[in-house]
Amino acid sequence: MEENNMLLTFPALFTKTLNSFGDCNAYSFVGEEPRTYKETYREIRSLIALMEKLGINPGDRVAILSGNMPNWSSAYFSITFMGAVAVPILPDFSSAEIVNVLTHSGSKAVFVSSLLKPKIVDFKSDDLKTIIIIEDYTVISALENAPVYLPDATPQKDYDVKEDDLASIIYTSGTTGRSKGVMLTHRNISFNAMKGRVIQPIDEKDRFLSVLPLSHTYENTLGLILPMLAGSCVYYLRKPPTPSVLLPALEIVRPTMMLTVPLIMEKIYYNKILPSFQGNFILRMLYRLPLIRKKLNAVAGKKLRKTFGGELKFYGIGGAKLNRAVEKFLIEAGFPYAIGYGLTETSPLLAGANPGKSVFESTGPAIEGIELMINKPDKVTGEGEIWARGPNIMKGYYKDPGMTAEVLTSDGWFKTGDLGVLDKNNYLFIKGRLKNMILGASGENIYPEEIESVINNFRFVTESLVIQQKGKLVALVHLNMEELEKKYQNLKQDVARQKQDMANMLEEKKRELLSELQEYVNSKVSKYCQINKVVSQPSPFQKTATLKIKRFLYT
Repeated sequence: MEENNMLLTFPALFTKTLNSFGDCNAYSFVGEEPRTYKETYREIRSLIALMEKLGINPGDRVAILSGNMPNWSSAYFSITFMGAVAVPILPDFSSAEIVNVLTHSGSKAVFVSSLLKPKIVDFKSDDLKTIIIIEDYTVISALENAPVYLPDATPQKDYDVKEDDLASIIYTSGTTGRSKGVMLTHRNISFNAMKGRVIQPIDEKDRFLSVLPLSHTYENTLGLILPMLAGSCVYYLRKPPTPSVLLPALEIVRPTMMLTVPLIMEKIYYNKILPSFQGNFILRMLYRLPLIRKKLNAVAGKKLRKTFGGELKFYGIGGAKLNRAVEKFLIEAGFPYAIGYGLTETSPLLAGANPGKSVFESTGPAIEGIELMINKPDKVTGEGEIWARGPNIMKGYYKDPGMTAEVLTSDGWFKTGDLGVLDKNNYLFIKGRLKNMILGASGENIYPEEIESVINNFRFVTESLVIQQKGKLVALVHLNMEELEKKYQNLKQDVARQKQDMANMLEEKKRELLSELQEYVNSKVSKYCQINKVVSQPSPFQKTATLKIKRFLYT
């Protein structure tokens, strides 16, 4: 299959970009000298030459274990241009998880950052012969006379990469606890990236600021392959995207495009924006009036756009459900957000819309060239499991034909495991995960994600998880203790209290707050969704790469 007479492989697409945008900036650390597409291509070819000397052949698996950096893209493209298979590993995987991935994939080599090398230093395998330090391509190999990286080296062979050749095996972190190797072909990923460009046109003048791991398919397809198609430049951070790192980066890069997960904007809203409207009683009351709130949000939106560099035209949100209150703010603020939906198995994008066509609480319509259907929809609500079919659907799970057969039908439909509904305009609305759905006492379908959305709107809640215990709904909540202490700061000043007195007082206030929260939630949800108990979760919930809570750890 060809898209507009273009072969859907990474080498073919990169060559097209090279011919049109060879001198354009391609990849850079923030505040440093970017490398062009021509310079990147030369590095890719010299890395292919290195891997040839290391005995890497088409079809061999080569892992990448590193944070985001320009060299990550060079490593990824060099592996896939020679017909080998990239195995990106999430940097926050534990040593045991990394060992499982390296063993299961049978990787012959691994590009690893100096920071993460200790995670594999004790790993021994008959397959893994070579470690390549990604910062400077230093080779550590069990092979005799191990080669060295030569910047001017060129490949000795030509490679004929096909659309159906495997490009990548991506191991999901998952919310269920079982990591699966998702096999994605050149066509899967290339098609998805090209259709992403249909949603939001981009060109060589666009600047991406990358904040999500490249080893996740969301950032990989839409933050690496997509900008490459257009000759855009991608900027990477040398440190994790904390406010002290991100704010200066936004000012320097002035990105036009960003891909994020809900938690980032939710933190900005609940930690910065909302408190600015809660500072005094009069402002708090005014903010409750829709007309005033919209005007205040519009003012806040202007400031927020300026904070993001002033040139942002697409702020993509994916990977998890966005909080309702936060989305309402983004709409009223005129912020250029867009929500997308997809899975690793679908390369990943299935549905999405650009900022001008976003609909509240919807992920948008199906991507061009992809079919979506609701399997066995409920006669009343129209809800059912979302099935998808198209050129972006994975080849299967690596070494797991049984699991593959469970999710892929004989006529090409992929069972997403997500529950949703399509409206009359074919906009998709996600209800929750099929596996997360709780069956009520009278057979009602209870979606914990919807109750969690209500809970998370409560001022002092950072995050929550709704589970079922002995037939009753229980809410686990992680409170924002910093905000709580701020609220009761005046009590601290009333009398000179002992530390223990203060701790006891906060504990008492916390119990009152949990009771108030339960009452608040139960007033907002239907009868069969009533919370029976609210339990304080002392530490933040453990999360996946896209910051979804790992539910299996708490149920």
